Amino acid sequence: MASKTVAKDIITLRGSAAIVSEFFGYAANSILYNRGVYPEESFGKVKKYGLPLLLTQDEGVKSFIANLTAQLSEWLEAGKLQRIVLVIMSKSTNEVLERWNFSIETDNEVVETGVSREKSDKEIMREIQAIMRQIASSITYLPCLDEPCVFDVLAYTDKDVAAPLTWIESDPKLISNPQMVKLHSFDTKIHKVNTLVSYKNDDDDELDEQ
Repeated sequence: MASKTVAKDIITLRGSAAIVSEFFGYAANSILYNRGVYPEESFGKVKKYGLPLLLTQDEGVKSFIANLTAQLSEWLEAGKLQRIVLVIMSKSTNEVLERWNFSIETDNEVVETGVSREKSDKEIMREIQAIMRQIASSITYLPCLDEPCVFDVLAYTDKDVAAPLTWIESDPKLISNPQMVKLHSFDTKIHKVNTLVSYKNDDDDELDEQ
């Protein structure tokens, strides 16, 4: 009887940090495109996670996201990153309109001992696909952003982490009484990423005006 060999995908701490930081780079691009923060023509098509995605061609934004993902990977590998938030604000007033919140649960045993975990790359990709599809369909469940917007990224780290020179201490840029939509999560078995978007509740403005 022929034996069957089943290959398992070994996930290391460094590999998991790379998966999560790369995901955030693509997710940030997708959010900026789908929420209209930058013009449609400033994005180019690529294929990733088995999906057609769009990446910014703006050199300033490309550089910002590349530097960001490199720093996130370092923090993830050290087990120091708790949450990353992409904030969309009104360009004219700086009012916070949306917060895309990616909270991270880390397997501390892996950080402390260097053991690896097992999970299929295909399974991780399917989980990421589900999140990317939800971001792409965000126009169906989020209010239209009908004014010029800018974005910022907040990182929540352990208190003992020294902020790099290019980062500054920030207020949390919260939205008062927000509406929230919980999105899918993905798990490398070392880092679990839970996704939630909160947005300004326009109904409050209508009530205030009456």
